[in-house]
Amino acid sequence: MSELSAAFVRLHARLAPVAFVPEVRLYQADEPIGLWELTEGEFRSAQPPPFWAFAWAGGQGLARHVTDHPELVAGRRVLDLAAGSGLVAIAAARAGAASVRAVEIDERAAAAVALNAEANGVRVDAELGDVLDSDAGDAEVVLAGDVFYSEAMAKRMLRFLLRAARTGGARVLVGDPGRAFLPRERFRELAAYDVPVPEALESVRVKRTTVWELDPTPPGATR
Repeated sequence: MSELSAAFVRLHARLAPVAFVPEVRLYQADEPIGLWELTEGEFRSAQPPPFWAFAWAGGQGLARHVTDHPELVAGRRVLDLAAGSGLVAIAAARAGAASVRAVEIDERAAAAVALNAEANGVRVDAELGDVLDSDAGDAEVVLAGDVFYSEAMAKRMLRFLLRAARTGGARVLVGDPGRAFLPRERFRELAAYDVPVPEALESVRVKRTTVWELDPTPPGATR
């Protein structure tokens, strides 16, 4: 973990319970827009927006579901993709996962994952890098919260998730608050929640969020 990135997280966010998963505390920004501008959000630079500083609806819904259904991950090797703050990874670790690997492309996010895991007293292996063109390794469960927010990301993410399920045999669960690029025809619904969110980010105070399981069977194929 970069000490500079860790210092940035501590300076610009504070530990607080997650609204929909109060069992977990995360370093969260009090004022979303100011931090977004500070880190040159909207992709005006090579620095990714500070997704790590907020508990996004998809991650909250998925973390709640894992917390309430620990049998999904207990004793299993878990991979959390585009982990952001590490909320979902931490929920999996708290639910008894054998190991949890949280992958992020943002160095500050990886630092936030490490700090948040430490604050919650769990072991999460924070990994910096883009793994979407590879595979899920030995993961038995793959978790992804709020990852279908752009067309390009959705296409790469779906290809990765299908490989994880078809080749690796992993169970794939996704939390999504109705993003436009979720390929719903490839998933089956497990649960739905009304998740509180920062109005400054979502323009609403509550987002209906669904937890989906990937169906690796090709469309039209006999099940």
